[in-house]
Parts: sequence; structure tokens; C-alpha cells
Amino acid sequence: MKVECEMKDVFDLANRNLQKNGLFLTSVGRDGRYNVMTIGWGLMGVLWGEPVFMVAVRPSRHTFKLIEETNEFTVNVPGDGMDEALAYCGKVSGRDHDKFKEMKLTTEKGKKVKSPIVSKCIAHFECKVIGKSKVVPELLSGEVKKAYYSSGDYHTVYFGRPLSILMEK
Repeated sequence: MKVECEMKDVFDLANRNLQKNGLFLTSVGRDGRYNVMTIGWGLMGVLWGEPVFMVAVRPSRHTFKLIEETNEFTVNVPGDGMDEALAYCGKVSGRDHDKFKEMKLTTEKGKKVKSPIVSKCIAHFECKVIGKSKVVPELLSGEVKKAYYSSGDYHTVYFGRPLSILMEK
């Protein structure tokens, strides 16, 4: 059973998973088609007096287009046995693959956003975009550019206000 909670209740769990194998980020486009990708970068905190979940998405990603269309996303903390799906969803594009079908990931309707949540996950953040910022290449060290941006595909950071935070009880 999933119950409403606060960010502090799932903060450590989400951070551990983010650092271990990542989290699932889901989004939906204006056409109603869903996508899921794996994220390994994210931040939770308080901004403008509200809890936020910040995610970084490259403009080349299918998810970027969907978030731009709807200004929302969900972040889903995987449960045990989801490592293969995390790896797969971080390697293939939703433009070319139905990752939900291929990895047998089931979804549930979000309570407050149109983007779905991943059913087997143990915590969910349903987020509305309240701001975004493009990574400024001139502020990055040469080492960071070389390691993460050799293609020049600089992330946009989305600031998502969780409208609902759910946790498996």
C-alpha cells in the first residue's frame, strides 16, 4: 500500500538508490505517450521555501522533449530486483523502444500529475516544474567538460516541486 509522506521520510532512501544504481524518471508528452529513463544525478532540498527534487536531463534525450511539453515528471525509487531494468532504461531511447513493455514495468496513474509512477517502486515523487536552468559551459572546469560533456550535450536542470510523495508501507 502506498501512503502520502514528506520528503524527509524518503530522503535517505532516495539518496542511497541514486548513488547505487539510480532512480527512474518518468514523463508523458502532450500525446499521452509515456517514457522512462534512469537518472544518476539529482538533488533534493528546499528552494523558494518549498521542497524540490532537481533532475538533470540532456536536450538530446526523449524525456527532455516530454518534460518541455508538459512541465512535469515523476521520480521513482526502485525496489529490490529492478537493477536490470535500471540498466536498460539508462541505455536505450524511448524514441525507439517501449521500455515499459520491454522491461515489464507496470505503471499506475499519478495522483497529482499526468506522468505515471512505476508500480514496483517503493517511493515516488510526483513533480511539477517550477523552474529550470541550463548548465553554463563557461563555468565548468576542463576536466568536467571532458568527462561529461565531450559531445557538447549540456544538461538542463529541472526544479520539480513534489505535489505528492508516496511511499510503500
